[in-house]
Amino acid sequence: MSHPLDRAVWNALTTRLSGFVTGDSDARAVRIDPEVGVFVSGADSSPETLAAMADLARRHPGAGMVEHADGPLGEAELPGVAIVNRVPLVQMACTALTPGGSDLAYETLTEADAPEMLALAILTKPGPFRSRTRELGPFIGVRRDGRLVAMAGRRMRVDGFTELSGVCTHPDHRGKGYAAGLSRAVVGEIHASGEGAFLHAFAEHDATIAFYRSLGFEVRAPMTYTIFR
Repeated sequence: MSHPLDRAVWNALTTRLSGFVTGDSDARAVRIDPEVGVFVSGADSSPETLAAMADLARRHPGAGMVEHADGPLGEAELPGVAIVNRVPLVQMACTALTPGGSDLAYETLTEADAPEMLALAILTKPGPFRSRTRELGPFIGVRRDGRLVAMAGRRMRVDGFTELSGVCTHPDHRGKGYAAGLSRAVVGEIHASGEGAFLHAFAEHDATIAFYRSLGFEVRAPMTYTIFR
């Protein structure tokens, strides 16, 4: 687990996103602010670390853990904390977009857009999205007739990589290239900053994986999303 993306959540929350962890996180375990996200992670699989993670999960309900399927915490259980589900994911990375472009008109979303962003995420379920997830951005979006109908943004940041996340389109506006255009815009900005882009997708969603492959992403690792009660 030496690559920065092998333990993306831990590496992000202990470095570039450390300002988003709860005030009671410690050196062994970290929990992102529940209004920002769901992620909890730990330094290793020692009993002390698992106990610290369990404490954070109990005090801040709704926690989830994304870990390399073959890593030290991929199949970990937290003492006294029930597991709702383990969901297989794939982690994908992109260092160069495939040829293609878009003249899609979009805007940078702000705090004023927060209610619409949350509503769109709740409707379309692109992954964990909370009332302040937008602060991990920036996020960009497309409006039609004054309504936010599509968006995409950033989430985890580790050494040399930034995650594309929150890509979603209202069901009434799918098939118009919004997801591709917004994704290309976000990834293009990530690459322009000198970093690689990565993302997580549900392993069973073949169409989603194929879509991201069409943009230049390739699967680099199997991951497990563990949801705690």
